[in-house]
Amino acid sequence: MDTSPDRVDLVVVGLGYVGLPLAQEAVRRGLRVRGLDASSRVVDGINRGESHVDDLDGDDLTAMASGGFLAGTDPSVVAHAGAVVICVPTPLSEDGGPDLSAVRSAGTSIGEHLTPGTLVVLESTTYPGTTEEFLLPILEEHSGLRAGTDFALAFSPERIDPGNQRYGVANTPKVVGGLTERCTDTARALYERFIDTVVPARGLREAEMAKLLENTYRHVNIAMVNEMAQFCHDLDIDLWNVIDLAATKPFGFQAFYPGPGVGGHCIPIDPNYLSHRVRQRLGHPFRFVELAQEINASMPHYVAQRAQNLLNDDSLAVRGSTVVLLGVTYKPDIADPRESPAVPLAKRLLALGAEVSYHDPFVGTWSVDGVRRVDDVLQAVETHDLSILLQQHAAYDLDMIVARATRLLDTRGATDTDHRL
Repeated sequence: MDTSPDRVDLVVVGLGYVGLPLAQEAVRRGLRVRGLDASSRVVDGINRGESHVDDLDGDDLTAMASGGFLAGTDPSVVAHAGAVVICVPTPLSEDGGPDLSAVRSAGTSIGEHLTPGTLVVLESTTYPGTTEEFLLPILEEHSGLRAGTDFALAFSPERIDPGNQRYGVANTPKVVGGLTERCTDTARALYERFIDTVVPARGLREAEMAKLLENTYRHVNIAMVNEMAQFCHDLDIDLWNVIDLAATKPFGFQAFYPGPGVGGHCIPIDPNYLSHRVRQRLGHPFRFVELAQEINASMPHYVAQRAQNLLNDDSLAVRGSTVVLLGVTYKPDIADPRESPAVPLAKRLLALGAEVSYHDPFVGTWSVDGVRRVDDVLQAVETHDLSILLQQHAAYDLDMIVARATRLLDTRGATDTDHRL
């Protein structure tokens, strides 16, 4: 075992919305932690105390530094680590599966510095089989070591929910599955040092599949209520009231709510990994996932149609009308716009000829050509022909918005306006 002064308990590879909070909690519980990221800009910012993720601020980073945390780009730190956790992004590739280029790069760098006795854990979301079929050969090739014998290998799905004030790293149960039973035990022992509840899986694939089941469950149920929103509107049924009524049942029902589409780093992406894997390995579609994707992806166009109808009711054409989008992030009270349905909605409205603006207290610039930012939300709703509430940020005084808006389409059911999704 490495007993040098450079010895660390944990190296976190990938210092984004998953890796940085994980490192923070480990430091908080007294572990010696180093961070590794391919971006020198990210690393320099963290070491200066400048956070680039929603759940940590400068004070958090200062506290981490005081606890011994340091970020870097040099993978040689792996040689002195007891454990390495990979938290790199896995976006969709062009063929609909996960883009594993960042995992490949991380695995190569880790393998080149891997020493006997080290634990390697993959947390990046992907299809079942990735850890054993993709990451393991890379680690073995570049290290000359054997997984399950010379080093431990495991998968543990990330369960970070940005902006969640109730559940964070420490109190969200952590699933772990190893290549062998001993690998599972080793990973469990690591996470038990800084996470309250650790749940062992039967193996790698079970742990990998658990993450996809969690997000596919949400994806499918959101699609169901999104489709219900469309026909309930045509049937003159208040779906929001229907959901509230159904939610009074104390068993057998969980409330899901419609919206302008799905966004973020999980729901619109992760179920596609499973669908891609089923088609690739079994040769047939995962019909629930593909139908859910179709419905959820159609919602921005449906919202645009509702906006057009609302303007038509007052003899206004979409072309030339002014529309302001309120809240363009993928969830409330965070600054993350990834996969936000606001993007396809804005593009659709622009294609119809509307003059589109946006307001969001968390988004200073937005990369949709033809859309301008407005600073005063109340003035904006008063002066635009139509306001569309896409995200109910806590900073919004919804009563004042309803009172002052010329016309309001509420896609979140957050107001008492007559025009809700």
